[in-house]
Amino acid sequence: MFKNAIIQQKLEKERFLSKDYIPREKLSVFKSALFSDLIKVITGPRRAGKSVFAFLLLKGEDFAYVNFDDEALLRPDNYDAVLAALLEVYPKSKYFLFDEIQNLDKWEVFVSKLHRRGYNLVLTGSNAHLLSSELATSLTGRYAAVEILPFSFAEFLLARNYQPTQIEASPEAKAKILVFFEEYLRQGGYPEVVAKNLEVKPYLQTLFDALLLKDVVKRFRVRYTQQIYDLAQYSMAHFAAEFSYTKLRNALGLRSTATVEKYCRYLEESYLLYALNRFSHKFKEQLKAPKKAYFVDNGFLTAKAFQVSPNSGRLMENVVFIELIRRGHVPNDGIFYYKTRNNKEVDFILRNGTKVEGLIQVCMDINSEGARKREQGALLEASEELGCSRLIILTWDTQAQESVKGKEIEIVPLWKWLLP
Repeated sequence: MFKNAIIQQKLEKERFLSKDYIPREKLSVFKSALFSDLIKVITGPRRAGKSVFAFLLLKGEDFAYVNFDDEALLRPDNYDAVLAALLEVYPKSKYFLFDEIQNLDKWEVFVSKLHRRGYNLVLTGSNAHLLSSELATSLTGRYAAVEILPFSFAEFLLARNYQPTQIEASPEAKAKILVFFEEYLRQGGYPEVVAKNLEVKPYLQTLFDALLLKDVVKRFRVRYTQQIYDLAQYSMAHFAAEFSYTKLRNALGLRSTATVEKYCRYLEESYLLYALNRFSHKFKEQLKAPKKAYFVDNGFLTAKAFQVSPNSGRLMENVVFIELIRRGHVPNDGIFYYKTRNNKEVDFILRNGTKVEGLIQVCMDINSEGARKREQGALLEASEELGCSRLIILTWDTQAQESVKGKEIEIVPLWKWLLP
């Protein structure tokens, strides 16, 4: 039974390898890990391109492939039977690629055993806490990891066959990239949507519902499916805004704040939602303060939103948050939002260890006097309170360098900030 399933997947592998793909930004950096004896771990949401990244990583190498999304492979009587079938189909392979490994019961035991036997392993998984829980416990110090999210704006442009060189050389070039940016802002960066020009709304609606069912309801054995679906929908309608678990419980009519907190954690572990803490030097205050919700891709926000068109400023804020993660900042460790003593809000603070290294505001239009004064005022207050001098305002298309009360504020178009 295992052998037949692996043979069928070998045909899928060959079809995968016969196609052309958009090269991902992290590929060249992670390639060096391939030749080490560390376990290579590729995490990220479903359909974001983890499998393609793994195939590009292993292209030119002799590797075996098993996708644990296949029901026939999920409950073996013993793992050696799977290994025997794998070696029979791939007798000369140097590498094993295990796709969606989190679906396999007690997968970390299987992986640890193979690693001890000297096999070179590449894993993909759609669980955001794969590294901090199962894998970190079993394989401490024995893995190299990379996180693959939907396309960045630079990858989006590459998929559109557009090279953003000399953008400001002409008004026409500037207008063209703004059209691309508007498209990216609203449809997001899911590879199949971008590369295949699929109709955005039906694809992402179907994908979101499938992720919720498979990666949340099924994986965590959620009994009340409608409750967690309502929570996801409500959070999308109020993304980039403050929330508390008590407020969510009251709004959705749920009995327990603990249940709401648990459901939010499930959405986070499945790479759908991120709950960002308000920064405080006191950890207990961070936990008690309201949080802000962001989503892994803007396409979900427009495909599943209750409103006809979500607010562009908040969509920009969501893009900035995901890009900061893409650049290696960790939510609630390296990224927070902040409120000053006078209750002025700063969208993002960037922290390295105990030092705050940057303050970022996101504003669609900074050109009105009220908007400029509001955004600059929040940055200046936070700068004094946190001892940070790097102040940035990301806008639709305004660029300037301004000195305000002895502090320099950099105003940058978001589309330009997103490009390397």
